[in-house]
Amino acid sequence: MSHTVTVTRTTTTTTTSAIIINTGYLKTWPGILKLLEMLLGIVVVGLVSYYYPHQLYVSQAPKTFFLLMAVTFLVGTFLLLFSCLISISTASIISKTIYEVVYHGFAFVLYLAASLTFIIEVNHLKSGYGHDYEPYFAAAIIGLVISALYLLSTVFALRSYRGL
Repeated sequence: MSHTVTVTRTTTTTTTSAIIINTGYLKTWPGILKLLEMLLGIVVVGLVSYYYPHQLYVSQAPKTFFLLMAVTFLVGTFLLLFSCLISISTASIISKTIYEVVYHGFAFVLYLAASLTFIIEVNHLKSGYGHDYEPYFAAAIIGLVISALYLLSTVFALRSYRGL
C-alpha cells in the first residue's frame, strides 16, 4: 500500500520597530554604579557651570580641568548606560571586553586627579571664591565620591572581564 503525504511549510517573517528597554540592567551592580556616576556627574557639572564665570581674578585652570573631566565622563558614562539599556546583547557583551576596565580605570584616575586639584585650589584660595566657596567645595567632594564609584566600577569590570 502506498500513501500520499502532503507537507506544507509556511514561513512568516515579522519585523518590529519597538524599542525594548533592558530595565534589568539597572538592577545589577554595574548598572546601579553607572546610574549613580551619571546622576552625581550631572550635579557636579551643574554646580561648577552655574558658578563658573563669577571669579575672574581666581585661577581658572583647576576649575576648567575639573569641569572638563566631569563633562567628559558624564557623556561617556551616559553613552555606556544608554547602550546597555537599549540593547540586551550590548549589556552582556561589553562587560566581557577590556573596554570597560580601561574606561573606568581612566575615569577613576582622571576624576580623582581633577577632584584633588580642585579641592586643594578651592581651600587654598578660600577668600578668593567668596560666596561660591561652598558650592565649589561640595562639587569637589562629590567628585571624590564619583572617583570612588569609578574605582568600584573598575573592580566589577575587571571581574567580569576575567570571568569571575
